[in-house]
Amino acid sequence: MSEHPFAPYVRILGKGKTGSRSLSMDEAYAAMNMIVRGEVEDVQLGAFLMLLRVKEESPEELAGFVRAVRDNIPAPTLSVDLDWASYAGKRRQQAWYLLAALALADSGLRVVMHGAAGHTEGRVYSEQLLALLGETVVQDWQQCSDALDQRQFCYVPLSLMSPPLQRIIALRNHFGLRSPVHSLARLLNPFRAEYSIQSIFHPAYAESHQQAAALLEQPHAVVFKGEAGEAERKPEAICRTHSVHCGALGEQSWPKLIEGRQAWQEEMSSAPLRAAWRNDEIDDYGRQAIIGTIAIALQLRDSTLDQHAAMNAAADVWASRNRQRIDS
Repeated sequence: MSEHPFAPYVRILGKGKTGSRSLSMDEAYAAMNMIVRGEVEDVQLGAFLMLLRVKEESPEELAGFVRAVRDNIPAPTLSVDLDWASYAGKRRQQAWYLLAALALADSGLRVVMHGAAGHTEGRVYSEQLLALLGETVVQDWQQCSDALDQRQFCYVPLSLMSPPLQRIIALRNHFGLRSPVHSLARLLNPFRAEYSIQSIFHPAYAESHQQAAALLEQPHAVVFKGEAGEAERKPEAICRTHSVHCGALGEQSWPKLIEGRQAWQEEMSSAPLRAAWRNDEIDDYGRQAIIGTIAIALQLRDSTLDQHAAMNAAADVWASRNRQRIDS
């Protein structure tokens, strides 16, 4: 019986302490291309993903994986300003980042958020909350185009972009661990937007995401450890951002905006988000989370802005939002 064509990629990762190594970008591309085309047995897929998880993905592997998935996404050519990855979900604090993204859309930016829902118990996801707020969770590419034209914003589920990746993310409870798909999905940027914002949960992943974005020739990108792993600045903590601007890698530190630790929220729903948007019924933590997140996005768009100017501009974006966008 001849060896399966995918076996060499498992062997590269699993040949022991001295014999194993990371995949090259081309090898990662070939391996992921086989995965998304359904040419891999489930036992091989499980072994491959967990070997990567133990080793941790290299920037070259991430870039190769992303390129393979992109080549299999049947997305049309659409004009998008800001790509926003949302894969973590929330369980401690409200999803203030959603209001930051919608305020940026109201300011004139065409924003596409993409993510996956329901893969981790006890969390509420963008897809669920946005639908309750009246935003479009698209089911096809035409809906995406229409939503961008009409509302400057849309949410694209991973299940539309890449059903094979959605299936793998849904295996989280089988593995008991997150797989590398949670990382590579954040880098997909399906419409090749010039600007990309993403978050990681573990700070150690920030540099690999930054370097992968550079390898993918992403013109402008920022990644940081956000609240619960979503792209939301945490006001009670120092925020360290890792950026890419036309191939140049950068880092900076944004200061705390409030002191003290915040209590966990008892109710995670759309109601607090609606009240904040329409009536400014929001505490200082929520307001600073929104404005702080907008400021990072604005500085991504204009790297000449210093932090003070970015925060002032962000406050203006928030104050100028269309309060009627979200129904009462």
